[in-house]
Amino acid sequence: MAAQTHAVTIEDIVQSLADRRRRPIEIVYEDLGPGVWGQRREFADHDRIVLARSLPSVTRTLAHEVGHIVFRHPGAAAKEATLAADDDLIAYMLSQRSSGSADPDREALHEWEAEAFAVRLLQRLGQFDRGDDWRPLLCFDEALG
Repeated sequence: MAAQTHAVTIEDIVQSLADRRRRPIEIVYEDLGPGVWGQRREFADHDRIVLARSLPSVTRTLAHEVGHIVFRHPGAAAKEATLAADDDLIAYMLSQRSSGSADPDREALHEWEAEAFAVRLLQRLGQFDRGDDWRPLLCFDEALG
């Protein structure tokens, strides 16, 4: 996909993925609960990647959330209107989710897949940033599928 669209930034990748899926991906910044850096929310007609306002690495978190989309992991079902919750409530809900998950092994696998994807994607994008001619690299990727 990246080779076909000449996507060389994470933003290009997000746009290419949205175009290929024929499903818009919106990126927004919000205040998220403690320890939450990003979320993927599914709506009826689009996906939204929510990134925390004070991220140490926007690119890494965005790549991780894109990994969830690429692997077709279920996103959090989102309603247009959500109730406001304070940080303590959010932290409690997250701790309950991680300790009382219906299938913790599956969630762990999804997180591992998304993180492995992010690492490889950022490694590949880092090669583009070196200033070299990236066309041979894209052709190589395209040839391997």
